[in-house]
Amino acid sequence: MRAHIAFSICLALGAAACGSSAPDERFYTLQGQIVSIDANRQQATIKHEEIKGFMSAMTMPYKIKDARLLDGMQPGDLINAKLVILPNDAYLADVNKVGAAPLEKTNAESPAAASPPLTLLRPGEAVPDAHFVDQDGKKLDFSSFKGSPTVVTFIYTRCPVPGFCPLMNHNFANLQEAAKSDAALKKLHLVSISFDPVSDTPPVLKKHAQNLNADPARWTFLTGQVDDIDRFAARFGVSITRAKDNPLDITHTLRTAIVDAEGKLVKVYVGNEWTPIAVLADLKHVG
Repeated sequence: MRAHIAFSICLALGAAACGSSAPDERFYTLQGQIVSIDANRQQATIKHEEIKGFMSAMTMPYKIKDARLLDGMQPGDLINAKLVILPNDAYLADVNKVGAAPLEKTNAESPAAASPPLTLLRPGEAVPDAHFVDQDGKKLDFSSFKGSPTVVTFIYTRCPVPGFCPLMNHNFANLQEAAKSDAALKKLHLVSISFDPVSDTPPVLKKHAQNLNADPARWTFLTGQVDDIDRFAARFGVSITRAKDNPLDITHTLRTAIVDAEGKLVKVYVGNEWTPIAVLADLKHVG
C-alpha cells in the first residue's frame, strides 16, 4: 500500500519533480537591496521592489546557484538581478551591484517590539495551545485537533515563489490525496497556518482552500492575531520578520511538523526539502 501511494504521489508531482524532462522557465527583473547573505554565499535575502506581473514588493531569501555572483557584495548593496522561476524552484542569476544604502530597521530590530525568546519544542513535548480563526471565520484552538495525527505547516497566500509556500500547498495536496486511499491515515489532519493575517482573512483562505481542492474535513486553514501566530510558529523554529514600514512585507523561514494524536511533537522538517513520501513514512510510526 505504501509503495502504491509513493508511486501515485510521484505521478502527481509530474515530470518536473520525478522525471527528466526540462521544465519551463520564466524570467523577471528584480531590483532591490541585499539584507543578508548566507555563509555559503548560495542564498541571499533581498528586500525588493514590486516585480510586475509576478509579485508585490517583498523581502525574501533567494537561492544563488553561482556563489561567485556575490563576490565583493555585502548587506546594504543595491542590486539588479534576473529572477529565474521554474515549476518547483527559483533562483537569481546575473546579479549586479548598482549602489549601496543604509539598511532599514525592521520591527524585529526595535527594542520596543522585542519579545522574550521562546524555547524550541523538542520531540515528545506537548505543543502549546493557541487561538486561531479558520477559513469559515470560526474560532478554533489548536488543541481541537487532538485525537488525530496532524501535519502542520506555515504559509501565506500571496507568496508566489515555487519553492516556498506554493510548494507547501502542493505537498499538502498530495498528502491529502494519499490519505484517501490508505485506511491507516483516515484520521490524518492537515493544518496550514497563515502568518499574514492582514491579507489572509477567512474569505481569502476559504477561496485559497477551494483553489487547492482542499477537503475541509481533512485540511484546515488558520489565521489569527499576529502575536499569537508569531509565538506559536516560533516554537517550531519559524522565524518571521515584518518590515517596520509595511506589515505586508514579510520575511520568513519554513517549517513543517508532525504532531501526534495526543498533541505532542513528533518531528519538525526544516525548510522545503521534505517530501510527501518522507512524511508518509514517518507517519507510519505515529499513533
